[in-house]
Amino acid sequence: MYHPNWDLEPICYESDHIDSVLGEIRASFPPYFERFLETEAGARVTKEDFAAAGGLFKVASITVAKKSNEGELFSAIMSDSVREFESDRSSYLRILDPEALEEHQDDPKNFKGSVLRNQCPIIRHTLQNKDMKELDKYRAEFNNSDPQELLTVTRNLTQFAMQYLRDSYDEKTYDDHSSVEQMGLSALDEEEYSVYGVIGGGIKSHFLYKFDPAVFPNRSRAAIWALWYLTKKKTFGCTQDSEFLMIDLDKSRTQQNYFYPYRLFSLYAHEIWLLMKSEAGSHDVALDHRYRYVIVDAFLTFVADQHLAEIEELSKVFREDGYTGYGS
Repeated sequence: MYHPNWDLEPICYESDHIDSVLGEIRASFPPYFERFLETEAGARVTKEDFAAAGGLFKVASITVAKKSNEGELFSAIMSDSVREFESDRSSYLRILDPEALEEHQDDPKNFKGSVLRNQCPIIRHTLQNKDMKELDKYRAEFNNSDPQELLTVTRNLTQFAMQYLRDSYDEKTYDDHSSVEQMGLSALDEEEYSVYGVIGGGIKSHFLYKFDPAVFPNRSRAAIWALWYLTKKKTFGCTQDSEFLMIDLDKSRTQQNYFYPYRLFSLYAHEIWLLMKSEAGSHDVALDHRYRYVIVDAFLTFVADQHLAEIEELSKVFREDGYTGYGS
């Protein structure tokens, strides 16, 4: 049942529950990954798709997949994903630069009104998109937000990232992590790293992801939906349906759980990285660990896109009522 301060049921943090979720992700991964490769992460259709559609596609606007070496496809997806990731990364790195944030202490209003509003891609695009009514709530929250709080939380995120990389991250042992505690990201679910309605789980994780994709997965809207499908919509003992959804039965509306805790999401994203890494070894592909979660993000986005029609239908009432997970 939807609630503004919705949190996961205690069972979701229990080891048996987590193991069940991980097991389902492992079981669901192969067919999605096979499709991920053969469509080049959704960039093209297969000959089988083309034939099934009776040739009704607009041929000028698509590429029909030819039989190709799977390793080459995997490498191409990784290269394209990294290129897209880097296309706007410099903007985030300028914003999150510790020295720049220190200088903004003299003028928090400028940080909010100029830097975040006009120079931060994810916030700028959200504020400027007037075609989507559901973003009105985010625009209102942003306009009413306190500039000093926005600056403080952004500084907190940067300081956490730098300290984590300095004190906690070890590339030699990172892939051996198998628990929330080992991931070491639980603090990010605390209030000091969020501005409700503006810098919430989605934007917070996007900042960190752009800061360093080797250790901070992108907890996007698509990623949470993808986990729902990868776990085959199972509840694993939860009494309020899937932990990855927010459901209001009275108003017949469903949305991805935009309060989903980063500490759990990071563990499941890490498992998907390990599955990707195993496939890379099988296909003789070298994945760059510096972009560990870029390929994970590409895969999760792909999974969600496979179910886009259903997601749009389930989200319809949320969109009409102005609910959005952009800043939550």
